[in-house]
Amino acid sequence: MYYFSIHDCSPVRPSVWIPPLYDKRDPSELAHPRHAGKAQQPQHNPLHLPADVLRLKQRCARKELAARLTAPRVAQRRHSSDSKVQQLKKAARSGTRGGLEKTKLAMIRKVSFLQRKDSAAGVKDDAGYLDVALCELKHPPPQLCPMPEGLSSQQVVRRLILSSIVQSESSYLDSLNRILQEYQRPLLESQNGILKPKEVREIFYRLQEIHQCHFMFQIALASRVTEWDHSETIGDLFVASFSKSMVQEVYSDYINNFTNAITLIKKACTSKPAFLDFLKNKQSSSPDRITLYGLMVKPIQRFPQFILLLQDMLKNTPKTHMDRLPLQLALTALESLAEKLNEQKRQADQEAEIRQLARSVGDRNLNKRLNSEQRQLIQCELLTEIVYGNKGQVIKMKERKVFLLNDILICANVDLKGPPNISGLVPVGPKYTVKWCSPLLQTQVVEVGQDRQQRSDSVITARRRSPTHSTTGKVFLGPPRLYQELQELQHDLAVVEEVSLLVGTLHGTYQNLNSTVSQDWCLALQRLMRLKEEEIQKANKCRLRLSIPGKPDKSGRPVNIIVVFNTPSPLSKITWVNRLHLAKTAHRQENTPGWEYAEEYVKTKAPISCPLLTCKLPVFSSKTPSLKLEAALHSPSQSSLLGFCIASTSLPQGYLWVAGGESSFNNGQVQIFSLNRATPRLVKTVPLSSPVLCLEYVKEPCPSTEEREAPSAAKIGNIICVGLQDGSICVYSSVDTAVQCLLTLVNPDRSPVLCLKHSLSFLFAGLANGKVTVYHRRAGERLWDVESCRLVSVGCEPVCSLLTLEDAVWASCANRVTVIQGSSLHTQSFTAHSDPGCSVRHMIRSGGGVWMAFTQGSSIHLFHTETLEPLQDVNISTRTTHLRPGRVCVSSLLMCQGLLWVGTSQGIILTFPLPTLEGIPKITGKGMTSLNAHCGPVDFLVSSSSTLDSFLNSTVEGANREAEGGRGGGAGDEELRKCEQRSLQQDSEASPPREEKPKRLLLQYRLHSTCQLPGKLLSAQPEQGTHRPPTGCLEHSPEDCSIYEVSEDPDVWVRGRPVEWWKEGEVRRNKVTSTAIFSGGRGHRRIGQMSSLGTCSASTENTLLVWQLPLTLSQ
Repeated sequence: MYYFSIHDCSPVRPSVWIPPLYDKRDPSELAHPRHAGKAQQPQHNPLHLPADVLRLKQRCARKELAARLTAPRVAQRRHSSDSKVQQLKKAARSGTRGGLEKTKLAMIRKVSFLQRKDSAAGVKDDAGYLDVALCELKHPPPQLCPMPEGLSSQQVVRRLILSSIVQSESSYLDSLNRILQEYQRPLLESQNGILKPKEVREIFYRLQEIHQCHFMFQIALASRVTEWDHSETIGDLFVASFSKSMVQEVYSDYINNFTNAITLIKKACTSKPAFLDFLKNKQSSSPDRITLYGLMVKPIQRFPQFILLLQDMLKNTPKTHMDRLPLQLALTALESLAEKLNEQKRQADQEAEIRQLARSVGDRNLNKRLNSEQRQLIQCELLTEIVYGNKGQVIKMKERKVFLLNDILICANVDLKGPPNISGLVPVGPKYTVKWCSPLLQTQVVEVGQDRQQRSDSVITARRRSPTHSTTGKVFLGPPRLYQELQELQHDLAVVEEVSLLVGTLHGTYQNLNSTVSQDWCLALQRLMRLKEEEIQKANKCRLRLSIPGKPDKSGRPVNIIVVFNTPSPLSKITWVNRLHLAKTAHRQENTPGWEYAEEYVKTKAPISCPLLTCKLPVFSSKTPSLKLEAALHSPSQSSLLGFCIASTSLPQGYLWVAGGESSFNNGQVQIFSLNRATPRLVKTVPLSSPVLCLEYVKEPCPSTEEREAPSAAKIGNIICVGLQDGSICVYSSVDTAVQCLLTLVNPDRSPVLCLKHSLSFLFAGLANGKVTVYHRRAGERLWDVESCRLVSVGCEPVCSLLTLEDAVWASCANRVTVIQGSSLHTQSFTAHSDPGCSVRHMIRSGGGVWMAFTQGSSIHLFHTETLEPLQDVNISTRTTHLRPGRVCVSSLLMCQGLLWVGTSQGIILTFPLPTLEGIPKITGKGMTSLNAHCGPVDFLVSSSSTLDSFLNSTVEGANREAEGGRGGGAGDEELRKCEQRSLQQDSEASPPREEKPKRLLLQYRLHSTCQLPGKLLSAQPEQGTHRPPTGCLEHSPEDCSIYEVSEDPDVWVRGRPVEWWKEGEVRRNKVTSTAIFSGGRGHRRIGQMSSLGTCSASTENTLLVWQLPLTLSQ
């Protein structure tokens, strides 16, 4: 254990402080000799000796120890001490030139033994702590000099951001000083014994070290601020200050101890009134009246503040500036540190929540299960349970805390009331009383229309209060008034149908009294029923209905109880449904376990934090096993009538295009899978005359203002480009499964098209002859000009990969990469690998870097996008033990949601965490290995994602417009829409009866759009053999369920109007993204299972493996 102390205010030189060998004081007290002061005066404790006596004891102990050692031992120790002194001198020489702050940083960086940690396991000590006592008078806070003249706008903004950094750091240090000087020191020096010294040290654990790190950072920051007008660099300072393991350890210890510290404060406030009065006095006397809890939470929020400031600094830094790369590296270091700290904070909070729940559980078995190491908390939230009466009215609403663990769902009554005298000082934890618990695999999410499907298997009862004469087994859902109005519409429709039958028997001709008008009446009522059903669906977006197992009835039949919760928002409900679905998926055999990761992550990894294998399915016909998978892509397409909960649990909406071919027979094939369900479904197969080598999805460009105002031809929309082996590029429309070929492009050399990429105005095609074909798209046009073909030669070898970066494209040829600039087509090349035989095979961008994989070798390389410099090399064969020795290469690469997916030639897939901000995407953590692999090489890795914003932000009018496909109408359309809106402007909760209700609608036009609604025409006429309930009954009839099943049926596919590009900012206000990963290869096998070896050797079928990721929320 080593402590390095530099005292700036004293004339003595820096020296290494060694604890006494036989001192009986607590080691943690010895760790801070500069705080001896009043708290260590001899009159308080006889063991606290003066400093000169302590030095004499140390000297005697050293002499006694030296006398006991032999001569060789002494020589060895002398040699070790001399080497350490040389290291100190070398570090001092390298840092003295720039001042004392650089000297200290050099000491930390170059003297390794100062950071040594040698402490017993489980003992909290200050090992590795660099105690630096500095005089604040000699090191005042940094201050910018007056702004010079002639600065550019970016330089002015950078100075303002630097000023914000300085002020923010000064305020943060003041907060830390307040904790140490106003709280810790008085409690340690208190003669009344408010708290024991041990308790004080546990509450403020590691705060002194955090203050020391930031004080040294402020000294270095002052030096940079002084030199700012000459250097304008600050990124390297953040890297040097916060990328050290010591900073991470200090902050990790503080965050891990934070929950324990708050618990100690709560106990002390309850049991010791003097401590409570102490906190109240400190808060009342402070100018900002901030509590101790408000001060102690600031270290947890510090690094996110740094990240925001550095992001602003990076946005205003030119690409040619010398501070550009250091700022990106600083963002990477801070993001990695913040992610680790956030994960530790999340884990600590979840463990505290489970402990709090376990204390309130009276069941011994449940308590034992909660205290198990395998228990992990996935989701917990405060929801409102709703109890209905016999007519659907709300009887009771009670707040419950619902806990979703990895194998059980628990509902508890929560008591948030705590002692009134401490609730304003520290947050008081709630007390729980468990109401019920349900096994996860027996818990189902039940949406409107799904009750009838379950009644055949079990008896369903609603959680409600009802009188004795109520019918058992009848479920009443949602706001009762909306369902009553739906019943009235159904009754009116039945009457109108009878009237239409009578009108058809008329012999004469009468105005507004014929079969056409009566049919319009029926269609209008059907449309109003659909709108009413959509309004009910909207009201149910915040209503979570769960079916949990209850006690069997007298006959032994299972009974399921419906429990209804009101969620705070639609986002909360969709998150619960998604987490329940993924938690069940994690229990499947292929996901237990599904991934292998480092031992230190076993306890911290949540069961759904890793990608979960949801399904595997064959691709292409088994009769043509020679067809080879080449490429795949996701064509997003949203269904406006897809069910709210189905959308949150199914794969990302749209279509998956999977392409391949057979070179020997010169034929290709594209299979299109529908993804609007949990398992992909093949909907179309497109044969081609040549093998498909690549695919590219091109989104519809943003039209200009003139194009939006001018009347133009029909929109083409999004398109898909297919590169073939015969040198042609087929351009298809991506509208549903129509697959209409819009254009065919052929390069002059008829060379095979190996890769495709596009930019805003260009389409780039990499050819097998070492050239890149460039097609231009004119302004106002949706397709590329066939006559605009230009060739750019980048080498003699095939162009294996293309990558678009802003206005440039990177093209790989052999071991070199050529950067082609925009419309000028100027080229710049660099060598990506020293071996000419290692050709660049894949390129993927993340943040400010590009990862590259090669045709030979198991290494992947990282290059900077701006300076083209190599930044990192990673050998993936050393990251897992499952790769067989021999030739291993990377066959595919993918970047998705902070994970770098690496597919290998042996069928094994690895993932590595990467930063997601604008920094450098260096691999810092340990990767994971999927235990589900292919039997052959991983041919491709493709991600699919879709947003669920329409389910969260849509209104009844918006859903109506999407169902119409965007077709406009005349004045009658607008008049009816206003009438419908007036009839639907009601709250979802019960209200007093309305005084006036319109009973008639004036219909003056034919509702053509109603005929285009999916499914059969809805009718209120009861089918044969079904009993029609009385009009006043609120029981759901089979007809009602058919209405709900139409909108929930995954086979229903209605193309909605796409969001215009200039309106995407409005949609992104609440962006919820569903993501899935597809891998293609031969067969499927489980790693580590002997039984899979035989299956692997015999399986040659092309197979898709589908992984699903949790929903993500972004702004």
